[in-house]
Amino acid sequence: MEVQEQGTKSRVVKVDSKESWDFHVNQATLQGYPIVAHFTAVWCIPSVAMKPFMEELASMYQNMSFLTVDVDEVKEVASKYEVKAMPTFLLLKAGVPVDKIVGANPDEMKKRIHSLAQSNPTDIP
Repeated sequence: MEVQEQGTKSRVVKVDSKESWDFHVNQATLQGYPIVAHFTAVWCIPSVAMKPFMEELASMYQNMSFLTVDVDEVKEVASKYEVKAMPTFLLLKAGVPVDKIVGANPDEMKKRIHSLAQSNPTDIP
């Protein structure tokens, strides 16, 4: 596993409010980027264990937006998408949910995110 250089900015953005969620979803939609949202909680060990994996995926898929949402801090967003267990990963395209993965399953995540990436048209210069 590669060690991140000090000072490397995380590509996984922490959402701390509904306004922040709306802003990042709108930005990704305008850029044509699919979104992978990790709904987590500090007290959930499997959720915390998935953080490095999310960082790895975010570095592999540069044309996707990766968000992390603490369900205790941003309850409004969690309830809007009916997140009832942690971790939950919500995949969105054009701001609309297209897939949901409940539980810490790295292999399934890789498959579904790869599939989402394949369905996204490449940017035409």
